Amino acid sequence: MDSIDPVVARRTWRTLEPIHGVIYFAPEAVAAYAAIGLTGPSGYFASRAAAMGSVSAEVVAATFFNFHPDLVRRAMRGVWDTATPQVVTAARYDAADRALRRVGGDLIDSPTLREAAALARAAALAAAARPEGRPLFAAHAALAWPDAPHLVLWHAQTLLREFRGDGHIAALVVAGLSGLDSLVLHAATDEMPRAALQPTRAWTDSEWAAAVEALAERGLVDADGAFTDRGRELRAAIEDQTDRCAAAAYEPLGEEGCATLRRLARPLAKAIIESGSLSGLATGTEN
Repeated sequence: MDSIDPVVARRTWRTLEPIHGVIYFAPEAVAAYAAIGLTGPSGYFASRAAAMGSVSAEVVAATFFNFHPDLVRRAMRGVWDTATPQVVTAARYDAADRALRRVGGDLIDSPTLREAAALARAAALAAAARPEGRPLFAAHAALAWPDAPHLVLWHAQTLLREFRGDGHIAALVVAGLSGLDSLVLHAATDEMPRAALQPTRAWTDSEWAAAVEALAERGLVDADGAFTDRGRELRAAIEDQTDRCAAAAYEPLGEEGCATLRRLARPLAKAIIESGSLSGLATGTEN
């Protein structure tokens, strides 16, 4: 039995997610990847996949789950000839360092942040003891820990995010949902509109319509892609399962430790949000 309510895992992840998510939207990341020859989607896919080594586009598409495979193939074409995974990983950490220093200001060197980093690291190390079935998480967990406290916090939240994300994908697969199906159901929650999800994952209108039709035949959405009661129940069950799968990471902290971590990390997360550096960050676990 979990020592904490699994909902605490979701709440703690959500509070700290901006600290990890800044890497996807900060101008420092775009510049760092461009400096090593990677532009546009290539920077995103290569930087997040680099921990796995010079893997193929098919591996990236499988582990990232809901992006159109053709988008992944185009983005990954020739990336490892342009820059090695080690070079890409170094660029990612440099970008995270610069972005967090820019938006964090005096918070970066504060005792509060150092304490938050220690707690987040404890959770991430607990997750690292249970890597089974979590390939993207396991790859990132094998990377060396940085020294600077703000990067320790960023790396820890990166691990916790991928730990949760791999578990979420497992829950979706067990439910018989494809990556595109998961996007259609995510759009039905109204947390993130179709207009934001579909083009960034490069699915065509006809492909989206076909997924809606298939899900409607299963009784999960109506003809317009809105939830039925059955679809809403399935989505809730998947999120609950994701919470249960993620809870193990936070057990060493307990609910009190998780509350402390959220309190300590909230000022930096708030600073990132208020900086406008997360203009495209989705709310939800979707990769």
